Amino acid sequence: MAEKKLTPKQLHFARCIAGGMTQSDGYREAYTVRDSTTQESVHSSASRLMADVKVSARVRHLIGLREQAVVASAVTDRERVLSKLRGWMDDAEPTDSVRLRAAELLGKSANLFATEVTVADQRNSTNVAEEIEAMLLAANVAAVDPSADDDDQPEHLH
Repeated sequence: MAEKKLTPKQLHFARCIAGGMTQSDGYREAYTVRDSTTQESVHSSASRLMADVKVSARVRHLIGLREQAVVASAVTDRERVLSKLRGWMDDAEPTDSVRLRAAELLGKSANLFATEVTVADQRNSTNVAEEIEAMLLAANVAAVDPSADDDDQPEHLH
């Protein structure tokens, strides 16, 4: 049995949804809707149409294609801008402010001037509490018994 393809109207509806229209607006765009048709009827029909596996799969596919195109365009634009900046930086006169600005923008694009540092600490509060208790215990032992072996002390307490 051959797989049913989308009708032209279903395909138009899918394109409308993938393009950002609401389901009701997409339905009105793709299908003939009389003035006497209620909003509830349009909403219900659009919802049923979107629930169709083939229609919803086509919408997801079209959205995926659009996202790929946006990413490809952004990468191309970024490469183009960086290429221009490198050219201006290399070709400008040594005293030229364009050269300095191009170098600055290149540095910013490479995140060389980042002032925010992210520290990823995988310890939880229980581990931290245990470490603090161990350090306090070691400090107390050292204070009470100065002859205690320094090899037993954690390095950061020496």
